[in-house]
Amino acid sequence: MLSVDKMSRKPIYEQIIEGVEELIARGEFTAGDQLPSVRTLAVQLAVNPNTLQKAYAELERMGLCRSAPGSGRFITPEAGEAVRALRHGRLAELSSMTQELRRSGVPLNEILECVRQSYGGPCGSGED
Repeated sequence: MLSVDKMSRKPIYEQIIEGVEELIARGEFTAGDQLPSVRTLAVQLAVNPNTLQKAYAELERMGLCRSAPGSGRFITPEAGEAVRALRHGRLAELSSMTQELRRSGVPLNEILECVRQSYGGPCGSGED
């Protein structure tokens, strides 16, 4: 389920948003699934309920969930497509960034090494 790293430099509410996005992308949350209540998840994650409320409000703004008064929050039918669009946008950002790095003289093997490390793979293969 969801987890947070309290030692991370990334704000907890952003970690929660990314965690929900990831669960949607993996199909663990699908249209109509209910998100854990703010109170329940705040206890599980040992975070302030206001932090959860902020994350859930942002998820609603992004169209990934909707609130049903008295019933909770539910994953929207559009959530899967919205997450795919977000990830596509991030890949476009990565492409732009790698082009900028190439233009500034960073060798391809250094870029690939950085990507491998991000994925937890072996380092130092030196491929081009």
